[in-house]
Amino acid sequence: MKKISKHTFRSNTLPAMTTVGPVSLWLLFFVAIPLLYVLVMSFCSLDESYNVVFKFTAENYARLMDPNYIQIYTTSILVAFFTTVLCIIIGYPFSFLIARTKWKHKALLYMMVIIPFWTNSLIRIYGWRTFLGTGGWLNHMLLMLHITSEPVEFLFNKGTTVLGMVYCLFPFMVLPLYTAIEKLDSTLLEASSDLGAKGSVTFRKIILPLTMSGVFSGSIMVFIPCLGYFFVSDILGGGNSDVIGNLIERQFQSGNNWPLGAALSIILILITLLLVKIYQKLGGDMDSLGV
Repeated sequence: MKKISKHTFRSNTLPAMTTVGPVSLWLLFFVAIPLLYVLVMSFCSLDESYNVVFKFTAENYARLMDPNYIQIYTTSILVAFFTTVLCIIIGYPFSFLIARTKWKHKALLYMMVIIPFWTNSLIRIYGWRTFLGTGGWLNHMLLMLHITSEPVEFLFNKGTTVLGMVYCLFPFMVLPLYTAIEKLDSTLLEASSDLGAKGSVTFRKIILPLTMSGVFSGSIMVFIPCLGYFFVSDILGGGNSDVIGNLIERQFQSGNNWPLGAALSIILILITLLLVKIYQKLGGDMDSLGV
């Protein structure tokens, strides 16, 4: 067996360690260790003063089956599902429009998707609350046009929460859809047209199957954050449409039950990993998810 000289070993290893080493250390200290700490915390207990005690128990996970928590899980999944569906319905034609538009107009449309990232989402959600409130602009216009005789309560329901989620997460659907549609071979569409296929048939048989990777990746990028965007349901839902993120936030803040909050966080992480695994099984491109 041929021996590797120290010089060869250093010449092959040092460049790799120089480039990969800092990233690996960053992931270790700021991702792996905190996640391990959360996992350990999820098996801890509380004493009479609500201080965390490293007395390991599985009671925190048993409490997750509480009927009140199950109701919040159901609400979370429904809100995330309808948010994802609406993002697909609105985002697909918009992404198709961007991908098939001439370059000078494409840049403008693309910037419309990127610009919301320049402003904190919390500020934008408060803007929606001001707009939809009983003293907001929408109610003011309805009263001025005599459409309603008194202010309408648009806030504090599941529909408004879904609206806020769609508004925040819409760009995460558009970007992967745009990438998938832009890669679409236009000659296939021309061939379909030459063979006499209608637009609906072309979309169903060619466009949609070839862009399903964008639909899957966009759905995951919308569905998963939707489960944890507690500030949207707090501000627009008023506590009437809590998601799992609200439950976790309350355990760490007002509830002062860090072990239970950690257990809920682990469950949310497992849901995320499960969805990503399903995406892989369906043949998704992990590069489109940034994984």
